[in-house]
Amino acid sequence: MDLETVVASIRNVPDFPKPGIMFKDITTAMKDAEVLKYITDTLYDYYKDKGITKVVGVESRGFVLGSILAYKLGAGFVLLRKPGKLPAETFKIDYELEYGTDSLEIHKDSIEENDVVLLHDDLLATGGSANAALELLNNFTHKGIYVSFLIELTFLNGITRLQGAKDIHSLIKF
Repeated sequence: MDLETVVASIRNVPDFPKPGIMFKDITTAMKDAEVLKYITDTLYDYYKDKGITKVVGVESRGFVLGSILAYKLGAGFVLLRKPGKLPAETFKIDYELEYGTDSLEIHKDSIEENDVVLLHDDLLATGGSANAALELLNNFTHKGIYVSFLIELTFLNGITRLQGAKDIHSLIKF
């Protein structure tokens, strides 16, 4: 197994969710046990010595690898969700993305001052949701944030919107 095999397992879906967008569908990668194992093991190897205590997964595809990484790292897992999905008191942020607007929420008791956070999402495009997630995490006192993506669309320069992270890592770059 290698990174080229992982890249080949990602399906391109034209004009989704709207015309002109070439959607990177990771479900075709996730359904292959060997590809999923390679992805999670590779990401784990990158983060295993960074002292991560909480992994924050961005709804919804960030939940898949985020929860696996939390388990492998021996860390807690925190959900970053769409509005109205979390039952207790939350922080909320509204943001723009490449094809509309959206909002994210996080429980106010999710992160503690001694936490080292790994923020994980499946894809970095324009940086809208990742930047919003970082802003939400700035509501907490913590020991720092690492940011992880399975895929980065480098031509959209979304990484330039991400400020304050200790490190930003993308396994695959298109």
